[in-house]
Amino acid sequence: MTIRNLSAIFEPRSVVLVGASNREGSVGYWLARNLIGGGFEGPVHFINPKGEEVAGQRCLTSVGELPDGVDLAVIATPARVVPETVEALAAKGVRGVVCITAGLDAAAKQRVLDASKPTCLRTIGPNCLGILLPGIGLNASFSHKPAPKGRLAFISQSGALVTAIIDWAQNRKVGFSHVISAGDMTDVDFGDLIDYLAGDRESRAILLYMEALTDAAKFMSAARRAARAKPVVIIKSGRNAAAAKAAMSHTGALAGADRVYEAAFKRAGLLRVTDLEELFEAAEILTIAPRLKGERLMILTNGGGAGVLAADRLADLDGRLAELGPETIAAMDPFMSPGWSRANPVDIIGDSGPERYEHAVANLMADKSSDALLVMNCPTALASSVEIAERVIETVQRLPRGKPVLTNWLGDASVTEARRMLADNDMPTFVTPGQAVRGFMHLVRHNRALGELMRTPGDEPAAGARDDEAVDEVIDAALSAGRTVLSSAESKRILAAYAIPMALAEEARDEGEVRAIAERLIREHGGVALKVLSD
Repeated sequence: MTIRNLSAIFEPRSVVLVGASNREGSVGYWLARNLIGGGFEGPVHFINPKGEEVAGQRCLTSVGELPDGVDLAVIATPARVVPETVEALAAKGVRGVVCITAGLDAAAKQRVLDASKPTCLRTIGPNCLGILLPGIGLNASFSHKPAPKGRLAFISQSGALVTAIIDWAQNRKVGFSHVISAGDMTDVDFGDLIDYLAGDRESRAILLYMEALTDAAKFMSAARRAARAKPVVIIKSGRNAAAAKAAMSHTGALAGADRVYEAAFKRAGLLRVTDLEELFEAAEILTIAPRLKGERLMILTNGGGAGVLAADRLADLDGRLAELGPETIAAMDPFMSPGWSRANPVDIIGDSGPERYEHAVANLMADKSSDALLVMNCPTALASSVEIAERVIETVQRLPRGKPVLTNWLGDASVTEARRMLADNDMPTFVTPGQAVRGFMHLVRHNRALGELMRTPGDEPAAGARDDEAVDEVIDAALSAGRTVLSSAESKRILAAYAIPMALAEEARDEGEVRAIAERLIREHGGVALKVLSD
């Protein structure tokens, strides 16, 4: 794993597009216009063998005509000339490449790597949409729209998904520091990108869309480092792939495949989500809210039904409802209507105005029996939702931010301004009670993931418990037989050689041994399972 020369890709001083085109609708056409129109302040060069003018700029005819010191090259040439183009760029001193071109076979990809190695030229792609760096105005992609500027870094293995995300983000005012279409990852892969972004000051969270992992060890090392620095949220597709695609036909092989990813993500401190809405929802709350000290949620509402909906959803997600302490009840009583709930959810009745919300928020923030507060408001004719939002913001801002405060102003047009005010003051706000509770559970799950990240393994087995010779014997026997997959019995012998606890298993060579072993195991352990041992 190395981040060497990745700065040439993500912090370039100058850029060249190899394959600029005037053919309307082509990749080279849109790349040229996006590079010129993105606001990048450094020099942008175009190369086209015909030397024609593209997007109002005269093209060079070859890489050899480039001035020295170009950092980043974007390649949109036919696949057959990509390797020689990379060779020429490396010779010219270019340190980073974004290869848009698709259709490179294994031999061509290897030629690209071989040409890059002497100068450590780094390549994103091939077969990618490109990269967008809104902070420096660089749009080295053929996206139909620019990415809005912000603090989220997004890496996607799917180029098509990138354009959908940019569309989605613009409508929801979500901004990015980096948008990276990783493509085939011939060189730069998830591990390299995550490692680089872990130390990047412009991004507050890293978002990943993954279809398959290429280098597990590199990914885990980078992910563990990054998760210590900032939230890392991931969507892993293919959770329910068809059994026919499994490499082996054992009934448990595919069912367990996604569990391996799930366990790895947890161990690396990553938060896994299942859809795009959750991805950005989690990123927003994790970058705004302080870290949880526990998992108990207090719910404050002026509508009993809304509070119950939130509590039900919390139970559905295996969340934990805090218990309202007697001291807090006594402190709130003088300021509440006689009919308030005196329990969690804390229903302060529909006629509650800003003052009652202020006292409730202040007391519930001080309550030691909870770790987070969800403030809800149902619009009524008796009090202004905007004025209540203003008072809640003022109250939270003057108090120590020891616990996260989430908000849910229910309704539509009548609460739009209140929601905007809450969001502008870094208070996570949600449209429905269910979404608000799910936001809280993102905090809970991320906190658990960080706990997994910091957890240290137990003591290793004593030196005498290891039997390296037994392991070698099992593997050598399998390789000698021309096999690359161990049987269940062989796998168990390897586990036993490292003193790893497992279910007891014995081998029988004929019917008589089956009967003898089974009778003994039933006597000693109360039951037995019989399996076929076959290559």
